Amino acid sequence: MSFFNSIGRSMTRAPRAPKRSTTPTSATFSPTDSVNNPNNNSNPSSPVVPSPAKPLYLCSPFVEAALVKGNFKTIVMLPKYVDIMEWVAVNVYDFYNNLNEFYGVLSECCTQQSCPTMSAGQTLNFTWINQDRKSVNLPAPTYIDYVMTWVQNLLDDESVFPTKSGQDFAPSFPSTVKHVYRQLLRVFAHLYHPHYPQILHLRSEPHFNSLFAHFLAFGREYELLELKDVKGSSSSPIGIGALWDRWRDMGILEG
Repeated sequence: MSFFNSIGRSMTRAPRAPKRSTTPTSATFSPTDSVNNPNNNSNPSSPVVPSPAKPLYLCSPFVEAALVKGNFKTIVMLPKYVDIMEWVAVNVYDFYNNLNEFYGVLSECCTQQSCPTMSAGQTLNFTWINQDRKSVNLPAPTYIDYVMTWVQNLLDDESVFPTKSGQDFAPSFPSTVKHVYRQLLRVFAHLYHPHYPQILHLRSEPHFNSLFAHFLAFGREYELLELKDVKGSSSSPIGIGALWDRWRDMGILEG
């Protein structure tokens, strides 16, 4: 099912969450990678670079933890008689609200001191494009607040997410919602990378894993995500890219 070749109609959704603050711009990948500090090598001629520890979210039994068992294909399929635009809109709305609630629980652990950058892998930090069109590093809580504020404002905009009968979705809706999806993916990526231990402490890994697997399956089904969005580049891989591969091998996701 190709979302970008479809024409949509309007829909009615549940009351929206309270508005957030300032409306931000867009974001992009950081063009630079972190490097090893040469001062840490006791023998410069034979440096010993320890292998990074395997992330907890890739370890058993945590990687198998889920509320939904089996493949997510049947969950994301377009229901009969439902317009594809409306189906995408209501699911994006739900993904945003569920992710926002998870972040609200973890926000005490995600501070400017603990997360000075929007890290999402061993060598990857997402950067923000400011009003001068320059790429800047932001603390993770600032970056996430910008993303969630921007998405909330889009959800509240009747010209983007119409709720009144007879009002059509704009022709730009597919490209807009694709950008929204990429930004929400980055929030997921950050929460998995440094904050999965807190998720385990709350015993919420089945809920969070199922939410993310549903998000990935829906994004791939309706062409809202490309594999490069999930995996990153070879020099700056996104940590959750390995989770995609693992879940695909387990039959939870389709390639």
